[in-house]
Amino acid sequence: MRVLGIDPGSETLGWGVVDGSGTRYALVAFGTVKSNPRQQFSKRLLNIYDAVADIIVEHSPDVLSVEDTFYAVNVGVALKLGQVRGMMLLLAEQRGIEIAEYAPRLVKQTVVAEVGLYIHSLFRIGVQNFGHR
Repeated sequence: MRVLGIDPGSETLGWGVVDGSGTRYALVAFGTVKSNPRQQFSKRLLNIYDAVADIIVEHSPDVLSVEDTFYAVNVGVALKLGQVRGMMLLLAEQRGIEIAEYAPRLVKQTVVAEVGLYIHSLFRIGVQNFGHR
């Protein structure tokens, strides 16, 4: 099973791909998609969409793992992150990729307890939940 984990951001989006089987995992690739904060938001969304679409084509994930909605003090930031997150869900649906959504608290607890790196936690949870086919 191959999982693409996304940490959505409108200026910097983190991503990583992990192959997993049972309790064995192997990192395939990881990186960031950076957008210019001086550009119109719609242009940043297009940049993110195109970059993640290319990642999907290159790595052919079985599952997209992403945080569920969250609470933010700054409403504007929350709306922008929600739009990026929604775009990731759309990309997955358009390509027939399963989607695994997790509560931010669960992800962060798993990171602290097991991995120490946020993005790796998303992959581990995704592989465990979708590895039983």
